[in-house]
Amino acid sequence: MGKLTADEQKEYERLKARLEHQPTVYGYARVSTHAQAKDGNSLEAQTEALRGAGAMEVVSDAYTGTKTDRPELNHLLEKMQEGDTIMVTKLDRIARNLKQGIELIDGLAERGIKVHVLNMGLIDDTSTGRLIRNIMLSFAEWERDTIMERTREGKEIAKTKEGYKEGRPRKYTDAQIDLALELLKEYSYKQVTEKTGISRATLVRAKQKTISV
Repeated sequence: MGKLTADEQKEYERLKARLEHQPTVYGYARVSTHAQAKDGNSLEAQTEALRGAGAMEVVSDAYTGTKTDRPELNHLLEKMQEGDTIMVTKLDRIARNLKQGIELIDGLAERGIKVHVLNMGLIDDTSTGRLIRNIMLSFAEWERDTIMERTREGKEIAKTKEGYKEGRPRKYTDAQIDLALELLKEYSYKQVTEKTGISRATLVRAKQKTISV
C-alpha cells in the first residue's frame, strides 16, 4: 500500500474514528429563564428524567423560548457522531417552531444521529414519523404564540386600570418604607434590614429621595 494523500489520510482518520466510537446517549435540557420551576419543566426535573431514561451525559441551556442562540446545544451537536442519540423530555426543548425543528431533525438524521423524545419515543425517519414530528412542532409553535398573545392582551387590559405601572410591582408600600426610615434614626442599616427585611440598597435609595426633596 502506497503513501496516502492528505485527503485520503483525512478520510482514513474519519473512518477509523467512526469504527472506534462508542454510541452515546446525550440528554439536552432547556428552560425559559422566567419559568424554570413551572409545570415540571425545571432544569433539575428534566435532567432527572433524562438520566432516568438512560442519558449518559446531560447538557442544558437557560434561555427564553423566543431566542435561538443555544450555545450548549450547538456545542453538543458539533461533537455528536453517527450512532449517537440526543434525548429530550419534549420536542419543543430543541425547537420552538416548525421550520427550525424540521431543519434540525432532518440534519441529524442525515448524520446518522437519532432523536429520542421521552413523551414520543424515537422519531423515525419515515413518512409517518415525519408527520407526527411536524404535528408536534406545529402545536408547540401555536402554544408559544398563544401564550405570548395572551400576555400582551393582559398587559393592554392592565394598562387601562387605575394605578397601573409598567414593570415589576413594588415589594414594599410607602408606609413600610417610611417606618423603616424612622427606624434608621436610631438603628443601623444592618439592624433595620434584619428587622424589616427591606434591603440596604432600597433603604439607601429611599433615604436619598427624602434628602433631595
